[in-house]
Amino acid sequence: MPTRTGRPPKISRAEIVAAALRVIEEEGVGGLTMRRLAREVGSTAMAIYHHVRDKQELLLLLLDDYAAGIPRPELPEEPGERMVAAATAMREAVSGCAWAVDVLRADDLMSVGALWYPERIVDAAVRAGLTLEEAVDAYRIIWHYTAGEIGGRAAARKRRQEGGDTHRERVFAELDAEEFPRLSEVAGRWEELTARDTYAKGVRAIVNGLLP
Repeated sequence: MPTRTGRPPKISRAEIVAAALRVIEEEGVGGLTMRRLAREVGSTAMAIYHHVRDKQELLLLLLDDYAAGIPRPELPEEPGERMVAAATAMREAVSGCAWAVDVLRADDLMSVGALWYPERIVDAAVRAGLTLEEAVDAYRIIWHYTAGEIGGRAAARKRRQEGGDTHRERVFAELDAEEFPRLSEVAGRWEELTARDTYAKGVRAIVNGLLP
């Protein structure tokens, strides 16, 4: 007689979220599928669908779970400084969760728990004199700068950890000083100079340029 395998063990939504986070940390957001997740929890994809509709809902659950554990800082009252402080807090929050940048880059995939940051930035921009539409534009400009800065620094950190000569180093070593006098002058210090944290300087310049 054939052996009965029985039903897969029951799983909770919390177990699914924890398993999804493990998959993302090991394989990235692209590696997260319902089938892969089912293998991780020892169940079936159909059982997963009893708890979440699709991958997007699962990612939102992950974001909400992560955002709930992040302390919200006190922000200054002056609108420009408030925008800078909220943007800096947003950057620090997202920097602690590498996969969140890829998820949040999708404008239609917004976690309610993560909306604290755009709400403060948009509100401060309106109080500084922008229209609501202009304030939304300001937030999006700040967010794209923030996401790009996080991604760039993460890539540079990975490159440094891997070691060895990079394509950039080889190009800089062969620069024509007559054609590129300024870059030739700093070529030997480029790694040091570009490793500096200039986020606060950049976001403050953006805010100052956006506000009336």
